[in-house]
Amino acid sequence: MSKVVVFDHPLIKHKLTFIRDKNTGSKEFRELVTEVSTLMGYEVTRDLTLEEVEIETPIGKMKAEVIAGKKVGLVPILRAGLGMVDGMLNLLPAARVGHIGLYRDPETFQPVEYYCKLPQDVSERELIVLDPMLATGGSAVAAIQFLKDRGAKTIKLVNLIAAPEGIKAVEEAHPDVDIYVAAVDEKLDDHRYIVPGLGDAGDRLFGTK
Repeated sequence: MSKVVVFDHPLIKHKLTFIRDKNTGSKEFRELVTEVSTLMGYEVTRDLTLEEVEIETPIGKMKAEVIAGKKVGLVPILRAGLGMVDGMLNLLPAARVGHIGLYRDPETFQPVEYYCKLPQDVSERELIVLDPMLATGGSAVAAIQFLKDRGAKTIKLVNLIAAPEGIKAVEEAHPDVDIYVAAVDEKLDDHRYIVPGLGDAGDRLFGTK
C-alpha cells in the first residue's frame, strides 16, 4: 500500500496559510509555492541512496558521502504542476524535467491527455510527479499510468493539498506509489474542488481566469 506522508513542519504550515489566502496575488503565490516545494523536497528525497567517496579538505583527506543510485526526473502535470518545478530544482539541479499535459473534462470530470514529453531514460530514473492539487485523483492516476506505460518503475507523487477522495483513488490504482502532501483537506464539493482548498492553482499561479 502507498505510504502517505503529511507534512507538519511549521514553515510549511505557515507558508501554506498564505498560499490559501484569496488575497495573495500571483507573484507572491508563485514564490510561496516554490518555497514550499523546496521544503517538501527535503523529505521527498530522504531515501535517496548514498555512496562513499574520498575527498580532500583544506586540512586533509577524508571519506564522505554523495548521492548515488537512480537519477531523478521531475514530471509536472501541466499546467499547475509547473509552479512546483523550480522549488524542486533548487535541491535537485541535475534532475531532468518531463511534462504531462492533462485537462479535466467539465462534464465527465475524467482526465484527457493532450501532451507527454519525458526523458528518454525514464525507466532508469526515480520520477517525482508534481501537481499542487490532488482532488478526485483522476489526473494523478492517469499521469502515473502514462509513466508506467512508458517504462517508469519508481514513482512518487507530491501535492500541496489533497482531498481524502484523491488519496484513496491513487492508493487503489497505484499502491506502489508513495504520496507526499502538505495538507489533507476536508472533502470535495459538487464541482470536484477541494474544500477549503486554495481555489484553482493554475489560475492563481499564472493570473488567469
